[in-house]
Amino acid sequence: MSTSPKLLKTALIYDFDGTLARGNMQEVTFIPSVGMGIGDFWGEADRLTKSADGDNILMYMQLMLKQARDHDAPITRKLLAEHGQDVKLFDGLKSDLTGKGWFERINAKGREYGLDIEHYIISAGLEEMIDGCPIRDEFHHVFASKFVYDDHGVAIWPAVGVNYTTKTQYLFRINKGVLNHWEHERINRFMADDARPVPFERMIFLGDGDTDVPTMKMMHSKGGFSIAVYDPRNSERDQQKIYGLISEDRVNFVAAADYREGSALDLIVKGLIGRIAINAGTMPEVSDH
Repeated sequence: MSTSPKLLKTALIYDFDGTLARGNMQEVTFIPSVGMGIGDFWGEADRLTKSADGDNILMYMQLMLKQARDHDAPITRKLLAEHGQDVKLFDGLKSDLTGKGWFERINAKGREYGLDIEHYIISAGLEEMIDGCPIRDEFHHVFASKFVYDDHGVAIWPAVGVNYTTKTQYLFRINKGVLNHWEHERINRFMADDARPVPFERMIFLGDGDTDVPTMKMMHSKGGFSIAVYDPRNSERDQQKIYGLISEDRVNFVAAADYREGSALDLIVKGLIGRIAINAGTMPEVSDH
């Protein structure tokens, strides 16, 4: 009795804001709920960052806590998850009446090519909001900024701030199978390339904008694949800035954040999955007859 070969783990890794969803997740309902305009909130976060010579991710999180306290609306996990329900996902991610969603289609293509596709998020946005979004269950693990909570479940301090350079460490955590923020000894321990659960050569990273450039560049240089995506509603000037990443040899591909079947992004990712399968020797042979 023959057994089917074991599928090889392959990782699709995404930024969240601007990659899977339009805009910043805090802007949809949270910022208006604490009495600030979107521009005012980010302007104040930038001012606090410069004043403290601090990290802008930690400072925007601190500003969230302050504004919530000032409006007598303390932040809880449940509250943030509720705000996450309203993020504006790009077309094609969820299943609808027109067909299967992105994750179902990509997972099926992986199985066809002998690959077990795992989806991950690495985001400067909030893990608690991502936990409330409609596609959370599609992800094997989420690395994102998050708060620590007191005994009453109220957020009191930033526990993790994921910024544009710290994002790169999470590629190694996925590579070595260390799926937490705190375990540093294991992540720094030598591990032979062939013992790593997900080699860089079987990773694809999708991101947008300046905050993802170090991650995309590292992925590109490590033998994996990087795709810069942009909101199709963006101006031509913004799109040209993204296309410049190819000329600077920072990414492999650029495409609109359109996850519908047959889109440029859909074809690029399926093509890369095929290339990974060929390189890994799992691509089924096609008969000439």
